[in-house]
Amino acid sequence: MDNRRVIRHIIRQLLEVQNGKLWMGDNFDRKINSITEREAFTKPSPSMHSVAELIAHLTAWSNDTILKIRNGTGQLRDNDEQNWPDNDSLKKLGWDTIVQDYRKSLSRVIDLLKDKDDSFLKETYYDQDFKGEFEYSFAIDGMLHHNIYHLGQMGILIKLIKEGRNAP
Repeated sequence: MDNRRVIRHIIRQLLEVQNGKLWMGDNFDRKINSITEREAFTKPSPSMHSVAELIAHLTAWSNDTILKIRNGTGQLRDNDEQNWPDNDSLKKLGWDTIVQDYRKSLSRVIDLLKDKDDSFLKETYYDQDFKGEFEYSFAIDGMLHHNIYHLGQMGILIKLIKEGRNAP
């Protein structure tokens, strides 16, 4: 019996959303590669995030998932500054660094999952935001759903930016 079927399926989905052929449209790599550094930091309106902010946000939650897998608990909370780093501090890092950090964090999650079998998904961790014990499947599925949600958001932001609807 294959005791890694579900883990392999999750890894495949994470990779497909990153750089595979998606039925729903472009993957992260295509979106990221479709914009310039200037566009990455552009906000279509003051109340919207930039693509750079979205990618940094995803990196923060991937890093928190790494902590959960390694230590049984994460640290990031919704109201933490690193959850949504501001555009000005991200500009100092630079677009290339932001993208590289994102890709590295996703690779680390995948590397950690590669060493697990499906029984890991039934093990529990402490979730700092929900203040309780949850199965790892909750965190891993949540990360995938979160990435897909923000992939769609990126598509809308990029379309608005390319149409020239930028905040002053």
